Amino acid sequence: MSNGTKSKTNHFTEIARIDLDTLMPIELACHSHPWSEKTFLSCIGGRYFGEKLAINFAQNAATEIPDNHAIGFYIGFYIGEYVLGEATLMDICVNPTEQGKGYGKVLLNQFLAQAKKLGTTKVFLEVRAKNIAAQMLYMNAGFIEINRRTGYYPSSTGFGYEDAIVMSLACK
Repeated sequence: MSNGTKSKTNHFTEIARIDLDTLMPIELACHSHPWSEKTFLSCIGGRYFGEKLAINFAQNAATEIPDNHAIGFYIGFYIGEYVLGEATLMDICVNPTEQGKGYGKVLLNQFLAQAKKLGTTKVFLEVRAKNIAAQMLYMNAGFIEINRRTGYYPSSTGFGYEDAIVMSLACK
């Protein structure tokens, strides 16, 4: 690297119970109706698998890490469930300060790679009907809509309910 340059690499590590305090703020910031700490903890280990994404900065003495990116700064995470050849994306979050930079795709691709390593033949997920950005992410990855759950999610405005779109992807 030349003087004053830096590079960053994506670094995935398995989610452990000790990560709760670090990841819950991201969960809370990403969802109008986030998981509780109890729910989050129940989705670590066993049939669940998940990883957190951090950026590692390689730097020389003349460079500084950006203010909002301390070493160990977590971009986001995913949690999946694996049962009998099928995986479900249970939760995926990108820190709001990092949204729109392609990290959702990075996390989704890592989830799919891990699901395939487990022997997954089919992947499922649910997404809010109004979350067009997430739907486009999933469609661009090859997911197709297979069903709709009417009134599944509480509305983000606090009044009424919102449909969930169920999507699937066959793993090859």
